[in-house]
Amino acid sequence: MNVETITPDKTLDTKGLSCPMPLLKTKKAMESISSGQILEIMGTDPGSKNDLPTWCERSGHAFLGDKEDSGFIRFFIQKG
Repeated sequence: MNVETITPDKTLDTKGLSCPMPLLKTKKAMESISSGQILEIMGTDPGSKNDLPTWCERSGHAFLGDKEDSGFIRFFIQKG
């Protein structure tokens, strides 16, 4: 799946937050979407590049990728 063409079902803004807050907020947001839906996380914490894919592997969600934006990173997760 190309991250340029993903249309998220929900967007979570974690810009300015540092570890572990982006991951904690992501976990909470994932509870509010249905299986197969896509969550976009916008963040500035470089640690999320490792934290989110690792968490997805452990929790059964699909990490679809990330892309750099102006001053932040967009991460895409599909609920398992």
